[in-house]
Amino acid sequence: MSYKHIFKASLTWNHPEQPSAMGSKIYTKSHHIAIEGKADLQVSAAKAFKGDPALYNPEDLLLSSLISCHMMSYLYVCSKNSIEVLSYTDNAIATLETDGDGSGRFTEVTLHPEVLITNKFQIELALSLHAQANKLCFIANSCNFDIQHRPKCKAI
Repeated sequence: MSYKHIFKASLTWNHPEQPSAMGSKIYTKSHHIAIEGKADLQVSAAKAFKGDPALYNPEDLLLSSLISCHMMSYLYVCSKNSIEVLSYTDNAIATLETDGDGSGRFTEVTLHPEVLITNKFQIELALSLHAQANKLCFIANSCNFDIQHRPKCKAI
């Protein structure tokens, strides 16, 4: 059985009132995204693409979505396997390649989850569950690039 879930977001961008210092035709990339009932996100392009480096960019948000979804899927499969997780961290890395015509794509993401569990006899199982979590992750299932996992697990 399949279920459909609808998500909505609104984007607002306004042309600045003053022209840029050099009078160029480059538009400011800063804008905000609103989702009903949530704080607005201030977003820009990445610094490499003439955006505001102090703001989140779409590439940041895609990577953040992926690591967040993987963690939630992982915690779910751990609970199904009676693994008590005490902490979870990830320092993921994404590779974006661009072409001469301005197009580009993510080519790979490597997740580096580090998990602390309560039972040292479950470490191997805990490590293996990242593959199952990846299969369940909505965001990973929506990506067309390679997603690698380099998990570590310790027990207290």
